[in-house]
Amino acid sequence: MTDFFTHNLLFALLGGLGLLLFGLKTLSEALQRLAGDRLRRIFSTVTGNRVLGVCIGAMVAAVVQSSSATAVMVVGLVNAGLISIAQALGVLLGANIGTTATAQLLAFDIGLFALPAIGIGTGLKLLFSDNRYSRYGDVLLGFGILFLGLTILKSGFVPLRDSPAFVEFLLTVSRNRLAAVALGALLTVLIQSSSATIGLTLVLAGHGLLPFDICIALILGENIGTACSANLAALKANLAARRTALAHLLFNLIGVTYVLFFFPQFIALVERITPGDPDFIVNTPQLAAEFGALLGDKPFIARHIANSHTLFNLINALVFLPLLRWMARLTSLLIKGQVSDEALHLKYLDSRVLNTPVLALGQAQMETRRMAQLTLRVFDQTLGLLPGYKQELLVRLHRKEQTLDLMQREITDFLVSLSQQSITARASREAALLMQRVSDLERIGDHCEDLQRLLVFRIDRKISFSDTAFEELGALVGQTREFLVEAVNGMQGGSFEKLTGSPPADSIISAMELELRTNHIKRLSTGECGTSQGLLFIDILHHVEQIGEHVGNLLQSCRDPL
Repeated sequence: MTDFFTHNLLFALLGGLGLLLFGLKTLSEALQRLAGDRLRRIFSTVTGNRVLGVCIGAMVAAVVQSSSATAVMVVGLVNAGLISIAQALGVLLGANIGTTATAQLLAFDIGLFALPAIGIGTGLKLLFSDNRYSRYGDVLLGFGILFLGLTILKSGFVPLRDSPAFVEFLLTVSRNRLAAVALGALLTVLIQSSSATIGLTLVLAGHGLLPFDICIALILGENIGTACSANLAALKANLAARRTALAHLLFNLIGVTYVLFFFPQFIALVERITPGDPDFIVNTPQLAAEFGALLGDKPFIARHIANSHTLFNLINALVFLPLLRWMARLTSLLIKGQVSDEALHLKYLDSRVLNTPVLALGQAQMETRRMAQLTLRVFDQTLGLLPGYKQELLVRLHRKEQTLDLMQREITDFLVSLSQQSITARASREAALLMQRVSDLERIGDHCEDLQRLLVFRIDRKISFSDTAFEELGALVGQTREFLVEAVNGMQGGSFEKLTGSPPADSIISAMELELRTNHIKRLSTGECGTSQGLLFIDILHHVEQIGEHVGNLLQSCRDPL
């Protein structure tokens, strides 16, 4: 009998928890697909207004169902210089509030609607492919699976009421609130989902297995566990990511500390704003029928727990909102260092958001834009070698080219991994477009490297070009740079009014290169230029023309709508 009880409990725990996590993932992805680019664009409205930053963080986290994924996107904006670390911390406070929407959702006793939601959601997915109705089907399917998992968890934990060992364990935890906080944090770190841990807490509390005060202590621990998970994930991340994760942990640690200090007052506040007695127990068949519960259940405690979770994060946001700049300085003191633009690393990509396609594409776009700006600098510095060169400049250029190679490889790998996720057709096309862009940018870097070798060779061998050759080369380089600047601006979201209706850039550059090559051959035939000069000049023209071809590809990708 004991083995049967153990197996039933284990199966209910594994199956129910698995369905709960899968339902959350399905729901999150469906909401992201419905939100589309609006989810990314909403970050552009983050300003110096701290309250607005909190609201934006709450909205995004409620859709993404993850404060950690929201934090990763915020770090990218900090690295890009679009928002300050203080503004980012405001968004993080909002993200903490937004993730409490899951607890509020789980507190509703709507398990009866789980199977109908799964049925209707599946029907919409089968009848409509890749359109809005199909996405609504995904949302319903996510809701259905989520509540089915919760229902299975509820039914599986009922026999625990009669388990002396489990009751004794709960009594031990109940004697020490700090132990309950630590247990909540540990479970969250192990499961890697605060929503799942909160679901377990709601189930145990609803069956009368946990008193209300211990439930609140567990919820406080779950907030710490979420921040601990973010810090563990950020250990190998960049400096801004580590500082943001540390601020997240400090927010929750300090918040939990003062709430524990005023614990009776906090419980009284939750009870005042939430109807019903959290420790009211259904003890008669009539009450069981009235509340749709089992004997021994607590019908009001789930709503109290959800409200305590939301209230804690709301109070925490109000406490820290005036202190954001001080917190930013504190994290800079605790984690020292400076971010260097020349560093051989990626700034924005983080594999933790691959399951959040909208944010992942936003990161890839920012990294591609950074790569485009670096490519333009490499081009300018390469052509700066025409009059002469210094060894230090060549070393710096070599490092930048290594960075371009690294960026092309890592961005492509990131986008390939993203393409293997469940993403929309539009997101798939955008990923393919970005892969093509980084390939063109990397090839421009390669041709710049070849140009550097040729220009250094010219200086070392003291090979001079005629004034006419210099003028013609300057015209070709100037036109190529103009198109490259246009492409870089286009990738930043600029317009193309100046070149609308003009021939493709690569065609213009190719025509110029052919004309200059013809002119130079004429100078060779008249003896105006020597053979060594002529061959070197033609090689330089060739690499500039090849750069123009890739610039043309970039311009075309910016002009063509997805």
